[in-house]
Amino acid sequence: MRRTYFRSLILAAVLCGTAGWLPAAQSARGLFDSKALQQNRFAVLAQPVGQRNWKLLVLEQIKQRPRCWTLRSDGLVDPTLNTFNFAGICSRYLDSNGYSLRSGGEDLGSRFRLSLRQSGNNLQLQALNPRQGAPIVVGRVTIPKRDRNGFVQIRLDPAWRLERRVYKGRTLSHVYFAHPDPVNRLLARAEQGSDSGFSRLGAPTAPMAPRRNQRVASNGQPIQLEVIPYRP
Repeated sequence: MRRTYFRSLILAAVLCGTAGWLPAAQSARGLFDSKALQQNRFAVLAQPVGQRNWKLLVLEQIKQRPRCWTLRSDGLVDPTLNTFNFAGICSRYLDSNGYSLRSGGEDLGSRFRLSLRQSGNNLQLQALNPRQGAPIVVGRVTIPKRDRNGFVQIRLDPAWRLERRVYKGRTLSHVYFAHPDPVNRLLARAEQGSDSGFSRLGAPTAPMAPRRNQRVASNGQPIQLEVIPYRP
């Protein structure tokens, strides 16, 4: 009886110690799960702030009527939920408390920040990690025009989906921007597609072998030089 008791204590100590050795990514992966959502119930919007900045906003249509947002003829979106009491009809997700990144089944909210970046008339939803290189592009849109009262709807890139956070079988309100591939693969693709200075230079080429007794003129044509024999 005593031997069985001590054996149980040793086994428990080993299991506790092993749990402490688990990597943080594996712990985060096991803490939260996710489930699929109906994508047409959501709108991923960019709200103009000031002259150049943007704020990310996700709207959810819980009940069919009244509509939480409407598409305008100029391509912008009106957040019509501001015109009525939308409790129980619409949901808003305004910051990292309401949405985050998920990749390959791993919760990345503590490592990556979602941000909107504009270049010309193009607007991208990017996932940024200060310790990583190129940002991961989650969605994009061409801006029809800038109107302080009109939002721009972001279209997610292929394979990106909105999912709901689940904790121990319980569905939470938190929304994921989720991709099935692991984050390292997404980062590798982002690095390959980044427009760095080296990539603009193109692939290196071997230098041309010099030709004897020739000089290259300004038009690129070789000039034959006269060879004067040496006389001591």
